[in-house]
Amino acid sequence: MPYLDINGVKLHYTDQGRGPETIVFSHGLLFSDEMFEAQVASLSDRYRCITFDHRGQGGSQVAADGYDMETLTDDAIQLIEQLKVGPCHFVGLSMGGFVGMRLGLRKSKLLKTLTLIETTADPEPKENHVRYKLLNFFARWFGLKAVVGKVMPIMFGHTFLNDDGRRAEQKRWRNAIAAGDRIGVTRAVNGVIYRDGIYDQLPQLSVPTLILSGEEDVATTPDKSQRMHDAIEGSKLVSIPKAGHSATIEAPDVVTQAIADFLQVHVT
Repeated sequence: MPYLDINGVKLHYTDQGRGPETIVFSHGLLFSDEMFEAQVASLSDRYRCITFDHRGQGGSQVAADGYDMETLTDDAIQLIEQLKVGPCHFVGLSMGGFVGMRLGLRKSKLLKTLTLIETTADPEPKENHVRYKLLNFFARWFGLKAVVGKVMPIMFGHTFLNDDGRRAEQKRWRNAIAAGDRIGVTRAVNGVIYRDGIYDQLPQLSVPTLILSGEEDVATTPDKSQRMHDAIEGSKLVSIPKAGHSATIEAPDVVTQAIADFLQVHVT
C-alpha cells in the first residue's frame, strides 16, 4: 500500500484513475477510504481519484497525538501539496467534512470545489458527550467489537439496516468497524467529541460547495445541513432519500450522480 509521510505520520492513500482534474476523498469517523469505493469506481474514468485514511484509522499509522480537527486539516493540506494535485475537488464525509470546511477556510487556493456529506459546522452537541464517551471507554478497553452493535444504528439509516437483501453489506461494514484499531479510533473519537464549531466562519467560505444530507441521518441530522446551506453563499443542498450517516455506502448511485453533476458544472 502506498504511504506518504505527513507531519511525521505515515498516511495510507490510493491514487486511481485519470483525467485533467483530481478529486480527493476524506472519510468519516470509524471508517476508512473504502467507504468511497463506489464513487471512485464510477468517477475514475473521468477524474484522478485520491483517497486517504486519517491518522489512527484504516491503513494509516496510529499517532500519539494530532487527532484534533486542525491537525487533521494540516494533514490534508500536506497531502494535497505533496501530491501536487491542488487545486482539487475535495469530498469529505462527516469527519472528512469537518476537515474540508477548515481546508476551504484556511487554504481555499487548494480547492476548486468542496462537497460536504453528512457533516456539520457546529460543535458536538453536549447531550451526545456522555453517550459517545461511554462507547469510547468500552471501545478503548474491550475493542470496537464490543460496541459495534450500538454504533451501527448511528452510522447507518434504518432502511439500509432493515434491508434483507443487503445482509452481506451490513456484515462487511460491521466487521470493518469492529476491526478498527482501538487506540487510534478512540483518539479520533475524542477529536470529534471536543472539536470547536466553525459555523460563524462559514460566510467566509468562497469555494463552490455541494452539501449532501441523508434523510435518515441521526448522527448529523438534516437540519445541520440546511443550517450550513443557509450560511454558505451559493451552496447547493441535495437530500438523499433512504440514507443515513453513510450515504456513500447506503445510496452510492445517488451520491455519485450528485457529485458528478456538481463537478461537471465546475470543471474547467
